[in-house]
Amino acid sequence: MPLDARAAVGVVGAGAMGTGIAQVAAAAGHHVIVHDADADAMTRARASLEKVHARLVEKGKLDAKAAKATLARIEFAPATDAFAPCGLVIEAVVEDLAVKHAVFTALEGVVDDGCLLATNTSSLSVSAIASACRAGERVLGVHFFNPAPLMPLVEIVPAIQTSEDVVALTRKLVDGWGKTSVRAADTPGFIVNRVARPFYGEALRILDEGVADAATIDWAMTELGGFRMGPFALMDLIGNDVNYAVTEGVFRAFYNDPRYKPSFTQKRMVESGLLGRKSGRGFYDYSKGTQNPDPRRHEPLGREILMRVLAMLINEAADALFWGVASRDDIDLAMTKGVNYPRGLLRWADELGIPNVLARLEALHREYAEDRYRPSPLLRRMEREGATFW
Repeated sequence: MPLDARAAVGVVGAGAMGTGIAQVAAAAGHHVIVHDADADAMTRARASLEKVHARLVEKGKLDAKAAKATLARIEFAPATDAFAPCGLVIEAVVEDLAVKHAVFTALEGVVDDGCLLATNTSSLSVSAIASACRAGERVLGVHFFNPAPLMPLVEIVPAIQTSEDVVALTRKLVDGWGKTSVRAADTPGFIVNRVARPFYGEALRILDEGVADAATIDWAMTELGGFRMGPFALMDLIGNDVNYAVTEGVFRAFYNDPRYKPSFTQKRMVESGLLGRKSGRGFYDYSKGTQNPDPRRHEPLGREILMRVLAMLINEAADALFWGVASRDDIDLAMTKGVNYPRGLLRWADELGIPNVLARLEALHREYAEDRYRPSPLLRRMEREGATFW
């Protein structure tokens, strides 16, 4: 079965992510079959897709005929048997290994031997998920970012069992959908959720130390660093519960490596229900008419904040390269396309000078005597050799 626009694509799970993936595949011309064990979820997904396409037509981003054709290509099925003709099925259900095992076991009993099976997991081992299948070589991770129709990045994550042909076919297909694919090793957090941890974690550490308040740290990162959003505004947007859960998951997955240690401040906020925008209050108050604190626009302080967080981000990116999580190009591409960083972290390291980045990390390591601040061996080696990333 050719894996092109003629292939039917299945999506298991009709939540926000599954619905978004279905929209992407249908827009690329595929017949898409969506199934969810919850019939109400499929009803909501259908209504959501109709609303989204009506809005696209209203804004002039899609003509009415094309919108109607895209919606017509999406079928909502009451049972997994409907996936039989699919060339690719993407699972987007709850992040629970037992549930995913049940899904993949059921799929393997329905689809053709040539059908590829993908998981959209962001936190579980793809190899562990693939272990549920007799033919684990056709299973891989295809990690979209939310909202899938708008976010360009997709992380392609082979399991230990995955065939290289399957990786190549899937990456070609996803790129053909207008996405930017990067390849990541099956390690905790893949590229983006691993490398981005210090953006939140070190900002929280600076807050906990009383160096600056949330507004000032956000100002430093956006106005001086060029990031689209500051870490605290972004945590409020993502949801402190979601952001904390990802951090805690990565921390546990790395055997409690202090580099990924969660913040008690964020934990207490989650316990208090201060989740961010969705609860009306997080690091900022979103109540109508509320005036949040102005940042302290003190450039030397802002530069110190920026350089501390940036050094930790660069260190994480360098370590991801050192441990073979992804290539240099894919690490920088992932951070610019996946989380809209103003430039790739490894390229940024070259601009700042690797000796300067390393000196900042070593100063933090000396001051705190914590393994959290240990420099990547790759940075030490490159500094000795006078090497650059680019």
